[in-house]
Amino acid sequence: MVFKRRDKRSFWRTVGAFFWPKGGWTRAARYVKYRVTRLPDPPHRIARGIFVGVLVTFSPFFGLHFVLAALISKIIRGNIVAALLATFVGNPLTFPAIAASALQTGYFILGTGSGRTAEDVHLTLGAKIVGAMADLKHNFMAMFTDETAHWSKLAVFYDEVFLPYLIGGIIPGLICAIAAYYFSLPVILVYQKRRQARLKAKWIALKQKAAVDDAKAPQSPPER
Repeated sequence: MVFKRRDKRSFWRTVGAFFWPKGGWTRAARYVKYRVTRLPDPPHRIARGIFVGVLVTFSPFFGLHFVLAALISKIIRGNIVAALLATFVGNPLTFPAIAASALQTGYFILGTGSGRTAEDVHLTLGAKIVGAMADLKHNFMAMFTDETAHWSKLAVFYDEVFLPYLIGGIIPGLICAIAAYYFSLPVILVYQKRRQARLKAKWIALKQKAAVDDAKAPQSPPER
């Protein structure tokens, strides 16, 4: 196959690359910045895409961030590629802080966070996710057997993790997305103007060189 990897990576190498990409996160961030600044679109459309991409990283719909970013960006007429690239703001290094801020905000808004600390959230979050996955697996197998579906752990996950995350992620998500929009807009505008100026100067230099070469070229005598 044309796009098949020659050196097939093992499962653990793939997992490791997810948490630490080749070249490190600094190189990955520089690549995203390079791609965003060179997008062929007006700066305000690119900045809208960045706004959307950052916003959706604060949602609990893991695995659907790309889809949500593309759909919302299309609705508000933002740059879809910029939105997809901006979702890399949510990565294994930043997700703990994103999840903690979203959950704590959600607990505060819903009034369920009294006496709950960030340490308590981290201690119980993994257990609730594992319990919900166990219920999902059991319920899926129950469709083909005589087993009874279990919903208790899924209900706990929804009430104490998903819903607070969904509601609480709106405020910090909007704050970070608005900050990203107003930071990226002037940066992209300046970069595009400088790039246009460089391309124009290069084009003028090529025309001048062509004119000089034409002047130096020997003139053929007129035909009789």
